[in-house]
Amino acid sequence: MTHLDVSRADAVLIGGGIASATLAAMLTELEPDWNVVVLERLDQLGAESSDAWNNAGTGHSALCELNYTPQDVDGSVSPAKAISINEQFQVSRQFWAHLVENDRIGDPSSFIHTVPHMSFVHGLENADYLRRRHEALVANPLFDRMEFTTEHAQLAAWAPLVSDGRPVTESIAATRSPDGTDVDFGSLTREMLAFAERAGTTVKTSTEVVDLRRMGSDWGVMARSTSSGDMHVVRAPFVFVGAGGYALPLLQRSGIEEIRGFGGFPISGQWLRCTNPEVIARHDAKVYGKAAVGAPPMSVPHLDTRYVNGERSLLFGPYAGWTPKFLKTGRWTDLLQSVKPSNVTHMMAVAPPNLDLMVYLGSQLAATRHQRFTALLEYMPSAEESDWEQITAGQRVQVIAPDKTKHGVLQFGTQLITAADGSIGGMLGASPGASTATSIMLRLLEKMLPERIERWRPQITQMVPSWGTDLSADRELAHRTLEHTAAALGLEH
Repeated sequence: MTHLDVSRADAVLIGGGIASATLAAMLTELEPDWNVVVLERLDQLGAESSDAWNNAGTGHSALCELNYTPQDVDGSVSPAKAISINEQFQVSRQFWAHLVENDRIGDPSSFIHTVPHMSFVHGLENADYLRRRHEALVANPLFDRMEFTTEHAQLAAWAPLVSDGRPVTESIAATRSPDGTDVDFGSLTREMLAFAERAGTTVKTSTEVVDLRRMGSDWGVMARSTSSGDMHVVRAPFVFVGAGGYALPLLQRSGIEEIRGFGGFPISGQWLRCTNPEVIARHDAKVYGKAAVGAPPMSVPHLDTRYVNGERSLLFGPYAGWTPKFLKTGRWTDLLQSVKPSNVTHMMAVAPPNLDLMVYLGSQLAATRHQRFTALLEYMPSAEESDWEQITAGQRVQVIAPDKTKHGVLQFGTQLITAADGSIGGMLGASPGASTATSIMLRLLEKMLPERIERWRPQITQMVPSWGTDLSADRELAHRTLEHTAAALGLEH
């Protein structure tokens, strides 16, 4: 028999990942007297989409991700999206620097390291694209330290594993930015929630939210203990749903009008992880290539130096997969239960325009371990199959958004959903959510609590000095900001 009790809070944050952790840390600074409650279904924080083995971990700043600089039909390369994402990542860096400098969190080497970001392509056409991409970006102060080469000798100096065994007659091109980072978002999540908890935030693990209901001017957040089965309701006027793939079904249960028509398409993944310490020690870069036709953005192949729990590692992938689960630890019925009368036509409508994605997923699912290793050889010709093991990556739920003209469109970014009265909101989608979580949470506060923003402005500008300004429009400010955050976070610059 279960026991039900009711408590009250000023804000409830659902999910113990990077989004909720960022918002909890912000609210701790902005409203120190608030009673904030964080609810996480697993027994560990940051163990699902934010976990280092489940997350791309790049510190997405568009320094190396080619999908953020599309090529137009006339051959021109637009830098706009890359610049926007880098601006958002600088906001995150400033917030993390603030937390470190004010002793809110500990040694930054527990979650961030300098790792150069590289893009690598082969073939004359791709090399020409990469040259034009470099020219489009390097004029911007956030990218002006990026270097470009078509020389094998320079590639060997930057990334010997990519160069070793590669024919010198092959046409190659690469860019390298020394401002790149690797971020262990699982570790950062735990650091920020530990700070919030010390300041009075209640953090409950092994607590699964099962329903959201209006209770007068409040929301009733019904949660179940996964260990005892006891039920508990937390009443609050402000609710954030930061539950990764489960944000969609939870917002659907809330019944808010703004979630009508939205659906989700889950994509899983796998990595090859190097087990040879000598090989790991020879590579110090994140080397991104071009995505295969139809591949979603989070499946862009990369040979990736990582620091997980402070230990250096080397990954290649990710390889796309598919299950109907909305979380790695989700349920097989997740996708089916998310289909509603309001979104079924939108979900069906996205299939024909995305047949190349279906073909790509089919080929990835059918690939053998040896075929996956063969893909690694494009980036590391000297790789030995015995040095690599296969591990399962995280689960992502891509947003299917309603569209009046197309009846539904598959999106590959993140999207905020907020109720008209500002009482509840959530974050849908995937990459580059973790790296840009600070900007996303600031936008959330602007949308949900607009009457408080002006009062909070002095504190927000202490946390994020460039908030509301455009770093890329001010070369001196951009360089000064990069230098300051690098020094605070112990990064090379």
